[in-house]
Amino acid sequence: MTSQTTPADPAAGPRAARRRLIRELLLVAGLFTVYKAGRMLSTGRTDEAFRNAAWIWDAERALHLPGEGAIQRLLLHGDALVHGANTYYAAVHFPATALFLVWLYLHRPRHYLWTRRVLAVLTGAALALHLAFPLAPPRMLGDADLIDTAQVYGPTVYGAAPATDTMANQFAAMPSLHFGWALMLALGVIAATRSKWRALWLLHPLLTLLVVVGTANHYWLDAIVATVLLGAALLLIRRPGPGAADTDPGAPDTDAGAHPGAAVRDLPGPRRAAEAVGAAR
Repeated sequence: MTSQTTPADPAAGPRAARRRLIRELLLVAGLFTVYKAGRMLSTGRTDEAFRNAAWIWDAERALHLPGEGAIQRLLLHGDALVHGANTYYAAVHFPATALFLVWLYLHRPRHYLWTRRVLAVLTGAALALHLAFPLAPPRMLGDADLIDTAQVYGPTVYGAAPATDTMANQFAAMPSLHFGWALMLALGVIAATRSKWRALWLLHPLLTLLVVVGTANHYWLDAIVATVLLGAALLLIRRPGPGAADTDPGAPDTDAGAHPGAAVRDLPGPRRAAEAVGAAR
């Protein structure tokens, strides 16, 4: 008696990989589109946005936070410096995050899934706060006495008149996703790599913080709230363990929360042995 085995289709693997890649691209693009569309829902609440801005400004002074103007004065020491800060604000945020996700997808798939989920939770929470708490940025607040450096020195990503800006909601300053995403990028690289220099990636969120504050696009509290939201997302979404294998993002999740055997493998030695004996019975 003989048995016949049908050979596997050699093209099935690449086709499945392409389908998973397309699915991920559509998912990320869809989430971003929903976020951008949702932000526009609060564009007409100008008076509320300015009332909230005055409250944030007074709260920062009550908390004795440093004035945003101190950072802006450092940038205004030279045209090249302030122009560079505006360029960093306009050109680094989205490309850096996109390249980071692509690198994770290709080289650290399990960390990609973790990062994508954390960023989705963070961005969703930010959208809810944008809608609940419209906020005019410090560049619009007269009491702040700050310059709109992007309009004066360029380049700018915003229209000169917020009411007629159809591309962005300029009253969605709280929280700062520029800072939140930059911080997650740094933490993600640190978690996914083993280089002794990986902590230097924290310079990216630090520089981003100085840029968003110095260009008068955000208050200090915008970054603080983004950090709190990111911390909550990190507590909610489990990070891959140090021994987790990097498999294809589309493959079934086999971490300790999804696979019974993984939970046993993650236990300390004596307890692992006891659990294994119990399982054998």
